Amino acid sequence: MRFLYYDRITDIEKGKSINGVKTFTLSEEFFKRHFTKKALIPGVIYIEAMAQLLGWLVIYSHDFSLSAIMSLVEDADVSPDLRPGFKAEIHGELISTSRRDSLGRAWITVEGETIASMDRIIYSHVHKVDPEALRNLFYYYSGIK
Repeated sequence: MRFLYYDRITDIEKGKSINGVKTFTLSEEFFKRHFTKKALIPGVIYIEAMAQLLGWLVIYSHDFSLSAIMSLVEDADVSPDLRPGFKAEIHGELISTSRRDSLGRAWITVEGETIASMDRIIYSHVHKVDPEALRNLFYYYSGIK
């Protein structure tokens, strides 16, 4: 992954749910030369943060035997006016998962208020992976021991 849009995973339950945190600061790479007068977090960053975290839940739930490729997002809602300087909680749930694909939903909250959500996200599964390499990346990127 070139860019991580979560800081760490705080909780994960195989086949069910995942939670993580992200602190959005003004030093984020996507702010450089992007806004001229007022730094706002692009909505696509929220979608990517939710997709990354939920993708790891899919991989973890299948014992690192596959990779999850986001293939569809529906009913996404993002707050358009958030400036940097806050800590967000990212939540994801698996609705269903099979050998071929997974369906989930995710949302982001700040101080209990939902600022972004995806009611439906589908991942296609790729089975030609190195499970040990995926496992190592997961533990490196997650902050979990």
